[in-house]
Amino acid sequence: QVQLVESGGGLVQAGGSLKLSCAASGIAFSNYAMAWYRQAPGKQRELVATITSGGIAYYTDSVKGRFTISRDNAKNTVYLESNNLKPEDTAVYYCFASFLSRAYWGQGTQVTVSS
Repeated sequence: QVQLVESGGGLVQAGGSLKLSCAASGIAFSNYAMAWYRQAPGKQRELVATITSGGIAYYTDSVKGRFTISRDNAKNTVYLESNNLKPEDTAVYYCFASFLSRAYWGQGTQVTVSS
């Protein structure tokens, strides 16, 4: 059974930081590209950052320079370190794993940034 379990969300003031974690089980984690998406109320889910199985990272423009995605294959975990948070970063953050035709979502973790 595949599970992606996010943690680390919460309430933070603007300018603050959070580190999200996503622990994977039931998959050959090192083979998978991993990603973080987010969905704000009334908006579509959007890609925040991805990291390939080889460790190459990509970021959407709005988080470049503020967010860092990383992975620890020994712990089957992907991280999203977010700094200088803004109210517009408020959303549910989802972990996503993909490899060939397989794709899995986590249940999401809420991040709320107060102004």
